[in-house]
Amino acid sequence: MSEAQRTPVAGQDYPQTWSQFEDWFSGESDCLRYLERLRWREGFVCPRCACRDEPYRADRARLVCRACRFQCTVTSGTIFDKTRTPLKVWLAAAWYITSQKSGASALGLQRVLGLGSYQTAWTMLHRFRRAMVRPGREQLKGVVEVDQSYLAIRERRKSARSTGESQRTTKAVIVIAVEILEPKGFGRIRLRRIDEESAANVLPFVKEVVVPGSVIRTDGAPIYVPLGEIYGHERTIVRTVTPGSLAPAHVVLPGVHRVASLLKRWLLGTHQGAVKPDQLDHYLDEFVFRFNRRTSRSRGLLFYRLLEQAVVTAPITYDDVVVRKSRRKGQKSPQCEIVELNG
Repeated sequence: MSEAQRTPVAGQDYPQTWSQFEDWFSGESDCLRYLERLRWREGFVCPRCACRDEPYRADRARLVCRACRFQCTVTSGTIFDKTRTPLKVWLAAAWYITSQKSGASALGLQRVLGLGSYQTAWTMLHRFRRAMVRPGREQLKGVVEVDQSYLAIRERRKSARSTGESQRTTKAVIVIAVEILEPKGFGRIRLRRIDEESAANVLPFVKEVVVPGSVIRTDGAPIYVPLGEIYGHERTIVRTVTPGSLAPAHVVLPGVHRVASLLKRWLLGTHQGAVKPDQLDHYLDEFVFRFNRRTSRSRGLLFYRLLEQAVVTAPITYDDVVVRKSRRKGQKSPQCEIVELNG
């Protein structure tokens, strides 16, 4: 079995407690060695020529390929690229994020790590959110419920030159897929924001996240009719008659409605509803990451999995996260809050 396929071992591949964390990562060199081990499980591979020879080490951070002389660092091309924040702080942030069962806010991260800037904590969280989606992850299978929820986000904008305030409400459509376990319970989930409720948006999502041949349960919306052809068993799709139906949606699709309820509680609780429409996708990624690992008894393993993805996820900057739109002179950035989520 290769190193990449080996199951991580507590106390060997990741720390089990905060005390052990502090023993493992006493300085930057310890952090660099750990990240290098995660990034190149089978040994260094040159990003330019793919040479696998042991590199020259120009200093504790820079690696030089023996074949093409290409220079890189352990953190280049990762979410840690060009950071001025010490790696020990980054790893402590990863530990804090994964040890908080209900999630972490930027304000909480700033307070716990003693960061001087809220912006730094906020950007760190968003970089980690980018690493919460594993490429090539397994599709859902078995019995899968699919439905949409509607998230209303109110943007309030106040001019710096007046006391007037304008507001606009944006409705985000979120499609939810939930594995249903037997005899009861829910498995993994997938979430995605779509532009509008249509077959053209929903069907590609289902095909991407659900194994062919699975049983798809939906309500009676016409957009789901083609699923019967795609999955080969139209009769497996549950349809309810909307007018006068005796089966409420939350009874027909309990998994979807449970997940929608938890999502709303999480957004309003951990993040105080302060989620901007153009950043919603990455909050959904974090919710999926946490929900699908809700039964894990090892916070250390979650820490390991997050960093495992962090070293193969492309870097982003604060400006990448903040979608800057042209504003009139004197106009402030809008304040956003979630005001409603309906199943």
